[in-house]
Amino acid sequence: MIQKLNFDKIGIGASLLCAIHCALLPVLFTTLPLLGIELLENENVELGFILFSFIVGCIALYDGYKNHHHKKLPLILFVVGILLLFFANFFLEESTETIVKMVGAAFIISAHVVNWNSCKQCEICK
Repeated sequence: MIQKLNFDKIGIGASLLCAIHCALLPVLFTTLPLLGIELLENENVELGFILFSFIVGCIALYDGYKNHHHKKLPLILFVVGILLLFFANFFLEESTETIVKMVGAAFIISAHVVNWNSCKQCEICK
């Protein structure tokens, strides 16, 4: 039996990876270039995390909203989180960028958790 792919779990994982990436970057970015590793400092990697989180979130939250619970809270949390990530990535200085990105990731994770729980408690599906 093939199990349905849970995009909320993927979204939570992607957002956690993004938050870990943001948290570790200040610690590691001074030592990794000495080893010739600049992956963590690459803006394309950061944009990739944001775009992946956006795509996965859109799929999971659209399915939850349209086919299951019809609650707007997960959508609002998600939009706020994505906007915080984009804003932090393109408009903030490094001193505040990490904090705002982690808050944005927390909003996205919250959106997936609320969506997942709402889908499990869906009256339409019962």
